[in-house]
Amino acid sequence: MELPTPEELKALRKRAGLTQAELARRAGVSQSLIARLEAGAVNPRLSTLVRIYNALKSYIEEEVTVDAVMNSPVIAVAVDERLDRVVELMWRHGISQVPVLDREDRVVGTIYERDVVEAFLKHRERALHMRAVDAMSEPLPIVPRNAKLSSVIKILRSEIPAVLVADGWKIVGIVTKSDLMRFFAGLPKAQRS
Repeated sequence: MELPTPEELKALRKRAGLTQAELARRAGVSQSLIARLEAGAVNPRLSTLVRIYNALKSYIEEEVTVDAVMNSPVIAVAVDERLDRVVELMWRHGISQVPVLDREDRVVGTIYERDVVEAFLKHRERALHMRAVDAMSEPLPIVPRNAKLSSVIKILRSEIPAVLVADGWKIVGIVTKSDLMRFFAGLPKAQRS
């Protein structure tokens, strides 16, 4: 287990929306210790640092919702979108999967990079004229907007690369493994064009 630096710990605490006092209470230490630790003015025992980090990690997993991590809007394609257009979208936005929506904007599948490669290997140039519905795989898992981050972490620990976020029936966001890395590193959300 690699523990965060004082700067990383401060960034994580702020991303989670915790005050120094709240983190201190959860970790069973004083607020002044958290302040001195974040300022780099104290070198705590390893066991204390682990306790602080575990309290912060536990809070993030149990209390933070997917809203704090998700990217929005979701880049998606219609079932009848041509595969060459799907490839162009994926390439331009630097994404490795794209949800496929039916005419009522319901998720009916996902096109992964591997689906595109398989279509081109199997159908050669004809793949350019295929429709998304002809190349798609099963849909990504969908969680409600108020789902706890811990539920998404459990899903993303498997081979599933992303989770869609819904508000009712409408897809409002996506969380990828990359988004989790960004969140835990305290980096800002990327702006979608």
